[in-house]
Amino acid sequence: MQKKDFPWYEIVNNKEPCSYLETLSRYLGQHAPMALSCIGNLDILQSKTLAFFCSNKCPGNIILKTYDLLRQLRESGITVISGFHSAMERECLNILLKGRQSVIICPARSIEGMRIKPEYRKPLEDGRLLILSPFAGKEKRISSDKAVRRNYFVAALATAIFIPYAALGSKTETFYQELLKWGETGLYHG
Repeated sequence: MQKKDFPWYEIVNNKEPCSYLETLSRYLGQHAPMALSCIGNLDILQSKTLAFFCSNKCPGNIILKTYDLLRQLRESGITVISGFHSAMERECLNILLKGRQSVIICPARSIEGMRIKPEYRKPLEDGRLLILSPFAGKEKRISSDKAVRRNYFVAALATAIFIPYAALGSKTETFYQELLKWGETGLYHG
């Protein structure tokens, strides 16, 4: 396959009022990003999305049930948004990329100049993948602080949130407890 560069866009909050920027402001307040960077089909943001988060350490029975659910989501055409950072999340991304539904990947770093993985190329070409980041060009390294900020960003954009497993005392459990304070009904914990 011929190597293809994908366009990189920046959406600045004060220049382009959009429903997703308003949503970010509503949930994140002063912590809402001033700009978003994206690669891929920005129209995907207009669809209803399911945010997916999972602890790194996850019991085997939950892993199997989650894989089955992700296959069903893939076949149902439901758009999933996540950082796809934990081992479980990455494996679920592999399942989703084999389908035809849209996927939104939100790395915990800037995507400016990011190398596109080979498995992302076909979904990008098909217009069913969006790589989205709230981080500025200078924030190239992933950190635990950026991962937390990214998770709140993902949760704020999502229509519903699914957390199949949050290990006791984990950052995922703390995040889940904070999301409960948002008072939204679309939060599902396994």
